[in-house]
Amino acid sequence: MALQEKLDRFKKQQEKCQSTLTSIAASNKVTSHKFTPAPAAPSVSARAPAPAVKFSNDTERLQHINSIRKAPVGAQIKRVIDLLLETRLAYTPEQINDAVYVDINSNKAVFDSLRNNLKVHYDGKRFSYKSKHDLKDKSQLLYLVRKFPEGIAVIDLKDAYPTVMEDLQALKAAGQIWLLSNFDSQEDIAYPNDPRVPIKVDDDLKLLFRGIELPRDMIDIERDLQKNGMKPATNTAQRRARSEVQGMSSKPKPKKKKHEITKRTKLTNAHLPELFRNLTENKS
Repeated sequence: MALQEKLDRFKKQQEKCQSTLTSIAASNKVTSHKFTPAPAAPSVSARAPAPAVKFSNDTERLQHINSIRKAPVGAQIKRVIDLLLETRLAYTPEQINDAVYVDINSNKAVFDSLRNNLKVHYDGKRFSYKSKHDLKDKSQLLYLVRKFPEGIAVIDLKDAYPTVMEDLQALKAAGQIWLLSNFDSQEDIAYPNDPRVPIKVDDDLKLLFRGIELPRDMIDIERDLQKNGMKPATNTAQRRARSEVQGMSSKPKPKKKKHEITKRTKLTNAHLPELFRNLTENKS
């Protein structure tokens, strides 16, 4: 590549200049031994010793840039998309080259792939990140979720803007949306929790739901919930074991004996004769 040729030429020039400086220093040393200047006639045009020439050691950076530009097209595109996603700014090809060392102008394959990428927007001059849904804040996020009563995949919202995941959790905590997992793909689905949104359930689904026969024992129900990846709200086995240990088995408690009015009962409500009807009948 052209960059490697420049690097080799740079090394050769460095070696050549170093050898030239060495030869100059050796010739000055020989001349000082042959000719001794007269002390009475000092040279008017005496020159100060020339400073040593230092060359910049930029080899590692150039090698890093060269390795990036020799990388596959997909790897270079990923570097550019990561830059656009992280900063959410628009970049010219020159600015991208300065930031991530991907020379778009010199690589037609990279340029065409970026221009046609679904995650990249190109306006003819600058490249910027393009999310599936153009959202800016939490209010727009809630408005979008409410447009999908059947639910919208969270993976389609993750790159809308930097704080979208925090806003989803905030909307869930506020009771404005639901976040449920899909058992098939294990992906979260966002559903609107809005009573104004009509949700129609098919009759076939209703019949299927009502036709499910649940186990009679609560332990079997909890076991089925765990098999389907859900955490039961109760733990019947643990509760029963604790009851047996504490002697709190399910024995019926003895009923308290109902106190009836007898002859020995001190009457304090004599003005209510219906309360003492039973006592009167016993006397008779």
